Amino acid sequence: MADQTAEEHRGYVQPGGEFNRDTHYIPDRITKDARTPEHGPQDVPLWPVEPGRYRLVAAKACPWANRAIIVRNLLGLEDVISWGAPGPTHDERSWTFDLDPDGKDPVLGIHFLKDAYEKRFPGYPRGITVPAIVEVSSGKVVTNDFPWITHDLSTEWREFHREGAPDLWPDDLRAEMDEVNDRVFRDVNNGVYRCGFAGTQRAYERGYDRLFAALDWLEDRLATRRYLVGDRLTESDIRLFTTLARFDAVYHGHFKCNRQKLIEFPNLWAYARDLYQTPGIGETIDFDQIKAHYYVVHKDINPTGIIPKGPDTSGWLEPHGRESLG
Repeated sequence: MADQTAEEHRGYVQPGGEFNRDTHYIPDRITKDARTPEHGPQDVPLWPVEPGRYRLVAAKACPWANRAIIVRNLLGLEDVISWGAPGPTHDERSWTFDLDPDGKDPVLGIHFLKDAYEKRFPGYPRGITVPAIVEVSSGKVVTNDFPWITHDLSTEWREFHREGAPDLWPDDLRAEMDEVNDRVFRDVNNGVYRCGFAGTQRAYERGYDRLFAALDWLEDRLATRRYLVGDRLTESDIRLFTTLARFDAVYHGHFKCNRQKLIEFPNLWAYARDLYQTPGIGETIDFDQIKAHYYVVHKDINPTGIIPKGPDTSGWLEPHGRESLG
């Protein structure tokens, strides 16, 4: 597998051919008054919640970063935490700000996200990933631990949420969310990568079978409920959505996840359209950037760099009929 240290799927292929994701991230947390959080890693460096202090660097092309953009939108934190948007393509060095004038982030003043990592950790040895939160004044990366970035935006920044913002981590649903999130991450979010970067036929088929078993489970689960957990939108839905939004455009062909398309799952397809049409979510999806990222950056899979014209994305705006479920 080619050197892909900068990419959002960072990982390696094990001797048996199975793709293994590197899940070692910068573990720092941003919490209210830098307090010890109730959930998740606690014995880590803590930073205080402070409006204007931090910049979220998150590329629309990346599913893990797309989550953070959506959560920031839904919670109304646009004026509290600024957003820097790298372009969809990059080389092995880093995500770059090629969508901005002169290819430089207008707030951080850097061309490469790697600069923020190196400023805090000279010679940073792991992948330069998005989403990342950077302290504006110092230009140093704070964290790139994507599951806890969005969790803490929901739970630690509450006093700055817009009025009426959804509670994406309700206490009464947390145990069920953890259970659902675990399978969605293992077999769907990461499952598509396990197919796409498999090093052997056997490893690919194992990943493929697990992926579609999980999608069948989700299809059944969503037959009688509008959302994944409870009767309201939660982060569990956002975590699944960013994979579904990329499924037909990228994963079906590029990653060989081709038993069927998303549009051929009646419940999952209607559910995905329901979320896409929710204010704060659909506008974060840029299919051109998504396709450019996967088909151009993954040279080991698509050495020609040709970006497919399809699929037709107009169906995302068709009525979904999910209102009847609650």
